[in-house]
Amino acid sequence: MSDPSVDPITAEIVRNAVVAITDEMKTNLMRTAYNMIIYEALDFTVGLFDHRGETISIGLGLPMFIRGLSDAVKAKLDFYTPEGIEPGDVLLTNDSYLMGSHLNHMIFTLPIFHRGRLVAFASSMAHWQDVGGVLGGQTRDIYSEGLQLPIVKIFKRGVQDRELTEIIRANVRFPDLAMGDFRAQVAAIRTGERRFLELLDRYGQDQVLGGIRLCFDQSERAARAAVARIPDGSYEAESFMDDDGVSVGRHIPVRVRVTVEGEEMTIDLSGCAPQVPGYFNSGPTAGRSAAQVAFKCLTTPRLLPINDGAFRPLRIVLPPGRVISARKPAATRWWMTVPMTVVDTIFKALAPAWPQGVIAGHHADLCAVNAYGVDERTGRFFLHVGVGLGGGGWGATQRSDGVSATVCINDGDTHNTPVEAAESRFPVVVEEYRLRQDSGGPGRHRGGLGTRRRVRMLTAAFLNSQIERTRCAPWGLDGGRAGAPNRITVLRADGEEVTFPNGKLDSFPLSRGDRYVVEIGGGGGFGNPLERPPEAVAEDVRLGYVSAEAARREYGVVLSPAETGEVGVDEEATRRLRRRLVSRSTTDRARRGDVTGGGDPPLARSREAADDGTDGSFPGLADGSGGGGRRRAGGGSGGQPPRLRP
Repeated sequence: MSDPSVDPITAEIVRNAVVAITDEMKTNLMRTAYNMIIYEALDFTVGLFDHRGETISIGLGLPMFIRGLSDAVKAKLDFYTPEGIEPGDVLLTNDSYLMGSHLNHMIFTLPIFHRGRLVAFASSMAHWQDVGGVLGGQTRDIYSEGLQLPIVKIFKRGVQDRELTEIIRANVRFPDLAMGDFRAQVAAIRTGERRFLELLDRYGQDQVLGGIRLCFDQSERAARAAVARIPDGSYEAESFMDDDGVSVGRHIPVRVRVTVEGEEMTIDLSGCAPQVPGYFNSGPTAGRSAAQVAFKCLTTPRLLPINDGAFRPLRIVLPPGRVISARKPAATRWWMTVPMTVVDTIFKALAPAWPQGVIAGHHADLCAVNAYGVDERTGRFFLHVGVGLGGGGWGATQRSDGVSATVCINDGDTHNTPVEAAESRFPVVVEEYRLRQDSGGPGRHRGGLGTRRRVRMLTAAFLNSQIERTRCAPWGLDGGRAGAPNRITVLRADGEEVTFPNGKLDSFPLSRGDRYVVEIGGGGGFGNPLERPPEAVAEDVRLGYVSAEAARREYGVVLSPAETGEVGVDEEATRRLRRRLVSRSTTDRARRGDVTGGGDPPLARSREAADDGTDGSFPGLADGSGGGGRRRAGGGSGGQPPRLRP
């Protein structure tokens, strides 16, 4: 319980102060880091934690880091015990299974002592460009993925351990960049220490620490009130990943059960697939993070700071040995992909019970590729991590269209890299970067659009890609249709187009002049597409978001040139076409014996079939609309998305 002696005004000052401190830590790290993944893409996070490792405030770069720092701090406490930690120590690890992600994420933690008492920790996690390991995209165990650092003291009582530092330098391909990022992370946590001590000196330990406990309790009350608004019940849904990059075409099932009882929620991830031979595993922290991200979005998405109190009403069931709770030596290089789809599937499960609070499926992948080789112009080795995160479509909601060209839920605050920055540092030319027409899933509210990027190589190179969700398209809800899935192709300099069975390439050879094309998926639609106002469809056509053909086929809208020369709506022809489509849909539904009543099924099918000859639904699930008449939510996509015509 909160201390009644804590002044509520001071507590509110403390609340805002810890948010400001973590914001300043973020800014310092971003402005002093050496590699673009940190200072441009913002692939990092920072945080303050209490003496037990509970989250006080985190400055999220990546939402999926919501649990990683806290779990790492607690593990360091367990390893050294509070008595074994001294002022000036800096604790370091990149243990994949402990923090839930991959070896590129280095976690530095600084204990904060005030008047001889351990009161808190400042910590930072950031993505280093390289930590050794094989250059090829495919790995099958953690040992091939790079340098593994157990929990160590990289500083002991303020003195840097030079021997450990040299071991790190010797195991990375770009030691100057690595050491620059090393110093930036240490500077960030020292900033957190300094500002937190200033707060303690100004208001006193009792008021500051008591204010933090009060913030925890207030966050808990707000979360419980939000859960109480969701109808009680047990809700299920499932989706799937393409494959693990090793067993091509063998889907990885993602099954979730969400139980709401009063003010508490249980998210059961026991039905997720066992850990896989390929590199899409993650440690249990990632599974817990996925559940917490979904819970935060459903309950108190705008309440700051993000602290442990906000998750007290949440119980997570996650047995070990799943693809999101993998055990050593499972490969974890592409740890972030499956948890994103877990979040989307949790939203899908709750759609029948809480449609106003969820979102249709989104593209759910970084769609980041990397090329490496020796630049023929300079003779120097390069490792080009794509052109940043291009962004894709997010799902529509009950109230609005999905957003377009926005990074996936794993990466939250991360930015796309400016084209000019990438071209100035790497032997590439970005020839095309645009929205992908017709990629947003049709619906009463349309899914957001994905993007298309075409990149030409100025030197021979090898291309790695770990793109997922090329088969499981972002599903629609309540009769909405699916968005376009993700896709990668290679265009040879001689005009040949190379396609692939999935989105995964392992050291695929490129010649000078070859191009790779990354097409990022759109978001699923929400609601019956025939209920979208014809004027809104016409505006989408005017803006180039939807083609005239798709307007007619998917939305039943007939367009005609207006007197001004702009696109107009033929209202009478539109009414006739929509009546025919409704009649056809009713007849088709009767033939199928579809009596679920969980939302209208797709009202029109794309004239082109999916690559694998299916409608994109998960095997065994009957209704592609994402709805369901039972508490067990239906699954699968809302039908094939329209294909992009280059």
